Amino acid sequence: MTKLLCIFLLCMPVISTASCIGGDPIAATAELIKKVNIHDFAKTFASSIDLTILDQEDVYSAAQAEIVLEGFFKNNAVKSVTIIHKVTSNPNVRFAVFNVVTANGTYRTSVSLKLTEGQFLVNELRIETKKD
Repeated sequence: MTKLLCIFLLCMPVISTASCIGGDPIAATAELIKKVNIHDFAKTFASSIDLTILDQEDVYSAAQAEIVLEGFFKNNAVKSVTIIHKVTSNPNVRFAVFNVVTANGTYRTSVSLKLTEGQFLVNELRIETKKD
């Protein structure tokens, strides 16, 4: 029994890394936005992130971007998130466009993720007013 436990514990980091690479980072991102779990979402940010929210655009550290996003979502309660487009053809980059329906309207939200040290990290996020 002890040998089996040791083998399991030694393999755990490999399993965890594989699940990060093999999972769907786009679906995970959509779920974090839907739950408005900005703190956990910020854990998936690269060290710096190109963030655009409506007319405000800048490059922020992950911590700064978390604060800015918390402010936006505090004023825009999320009702639903729908993935409307995703690109997964490049093994090192993922891109997606979401419709984020909030209490104050629908926003076209695009996210770019780059593979860094075995996991996809958000390096660009854009939240724009959806045009019909």
